Amino acid sequence: MSQIAEIVNDAAPLAAAPHDEFAAKIDHTIERAQQSLIALQHPEGYWHGALEANAEMNAEFIIFNHFMGAVDLELEARLKKHLLDTQNADGSFALYPGGEGYLSSTIEAYFALKLAGMRAGDEPILQSRRWILSKGGIEKCGTLARFYLAAMGQVPWEATAAMPVELTLLPNWFPFNMYELSSWARGTVFGLMVMQAMRPVVQVSFQAGVLELYIQPPHFTRFKQPAAARFLSLRNAFNFVDKGLRAYNRHAPGGLRARALRNAESWLLEHQEANGSWGGIEPCYLLSAMALKSLGYKNDHPVLRKALEASRELIWELGDGGALYMPCVSPNWDSALAAKALLDSGLPKDHPALRKCADWFIDHQIFKRGDWSVKRPDLEPGGWAFEFFNDCYPDVDDSAVILAVLAEAGASDAARHDRAVRAGANWVMGMQSKDGGFAAFDVDNDSHWLNSLPLADVEAVTDPSCADLTGRVLEMMGAVGYKPDHPVARRAIEWLKKNQSRDGAWWGRWGVAYIYGTFSALSGLRAIGYDMNQAWIRRAVDWLKSKQNSDGGWGESPLADKDRAWRGRGPSCASQTAWAMIGIIAGEDGVSESVMRGAQWLAEQQNNEGGWDEIEATGNGFPNHFYLRYYLYSHYFPLLALGRLRSRLAGKKC
Repeated sequence: MSQIAEIVNDAAPLAAAPHDEFAAKIDHTIERAQQSLIALQHPEGYWHGALEANAEMNAEFIIFNHFMGAVDLELEARLKKHLLDTQNADGSFALYPGGEGYLSSTIEAYFALKLAGMRAGDEPILQSRRWILSKGGIEKCGTLARFYLAAMGQVPWEATAAMPVELTLLPNWFPFNMYELSSWARGTVFGLMVMQAMRPVVQVSFQAGVLELYIQPPHFTRFKQPAAARFLSLRNAFNFVDKGLRAYNRHAPGGLRARALRNAESWLLEHQEANGSWGGIEPCYLLSAMALKSLGYKNDHPVLRKALEASRELIWELGDGGALYMPCVSPNWDSALAAKALLDSGLPKDHPALRKCADWFIDHQIFKRGDWSVKRPDLEPGGWAFEFFNDCYPDVDDSAVILAVLAEAGASDAARHDRAVRAGANWVMGMQSKDGGFAAFDVDNDSHWLNSLPLADVEAVTDPSCADLTGRVLEMMGAVGYKPDHPVARRAIEWLKKNQSRDGAWWGRWGVAYIYGTFSALSGLRAIGYDMNQAWIRRAVDWLKSKQNSDGGWGESPLADKDRAWRGRGPSCASQTAWAMIGIIAGEDGVSESVMRGAQWLAEQQNNEGGWDEIEATGNGFPNHFYLRYYLYSHYFPLLALGRLRSRLAGKKC
């Protein structure tokens, strides 16, 4: 009791409970969570859980298979079941569980359900159609949806945002070029440009079509790009340019177009991964294959045969007769965070589970130059991808956490282990942007004006520095032995200072939302050895404490991305409770009542298998437009938080 009582630094109602009983409860919770997580490890050494987005994923895969002429009726029935299972009561489909309907997702889901055999009079279709028409009908659908619909003859190609394939010929020094787009936008746009140039149309039956989603007759319907609220704005200016580019598309010089198509085709072929995929993500997997099909490639061509095989790797069978189509796979991310949770919760670093994981990481390090090298030509490779196969786009985030694991966990080959850490740390630190922060896949990818382009209706075609990545790199640097006076660390810390919100929080780009950014920044600052007693650090800790729910947990809705009133607010859930606890532990030297109450909540919520149940989408893809539910977040983040709490209670550095 005395050791814990000395460390707890706030007056707390929990202090009345016997501390040895509390410590035993935490030990028991950790032990069960460790056993549960180790049981989920694959024999090769990695972890991999499902990653769920929204209805667009299942819908677009159904549309893709009809476009490619590769329909598997049994699989389609399972995809359809999951679509119907996620439909809202009003007939719409939401971006995340409990969210309001999202028009583009609902239109795509509606069309996919009809392709899968449902008819206009079926009740789920009737409900969906009423909702779509109440929101303006098919003419209001988003950029990406229009391309899928155009390829299947449901909207005219003129309805799509103008993307002349000749744009691929612009040199890298030009203000707009392909490498000013984010990696995910770049990979997607290459496929879209080829498709728009070729304008393929796969005919479907009248029954499977969506003519009934038009409010005006199709020949009277005008598909306009969404206008900005202010008349004098970049978006409205680009909408005007879009009209000119449409005219160009109709009269493009034949020789120049042929050259641009050859260039785009070569780029697509060069960027196909060993497993047949592109870019590691669903839009690139599907649209790149559709683009090559538009150019005349047949399904039995080796490139498309591999692409069709790869497209099935994103299927996750749910066990209830339904199938989920994932936006990507996440083995490196899941493995890094699972291993870190096991390490920080006290599993010996030479434990077989950790050794196997470290060996798996070393075997999958990328020593190939990807698109990042366009802006960092002198930087040696050495990162890791998010997925099994994505050599073109290693991820700074994954690489940083993997390196933090390798800095502590042992491997079978010490020489390879040391080389991996040296090369990986050099690559990650070399990916620092000019502003001092870190982004996911590229450096200096911050031309924010590009988010006003008609093709950018999700406002996420750039990859700027963010607090969660910057904090993660600082944490990695601390793990491998760097100090806060290192030039890279100094600039990263200054970036965090400059980009902290007035209330003390940081917005997280890849998680929901302010709790995620704040815990990541505080963890990095603690790990690098920064003085955590400064006022700006205290503001961040106080902000986290102020957002604790009455039940002891924390939660934050995706609504926080667009509404300040939701910052740090939402029903308690396991992963976000863990994030807040980790952030507070990092930001102060003792253990506050807030952390103890959070630990109590986690201990009480642990399920019979030793994990935690969570349906919330706490991952972020495109703020306000695309959210993610990582099935393993509720396993390893609570374990990580409880492990750090136990270390702090024992007086250990964490």
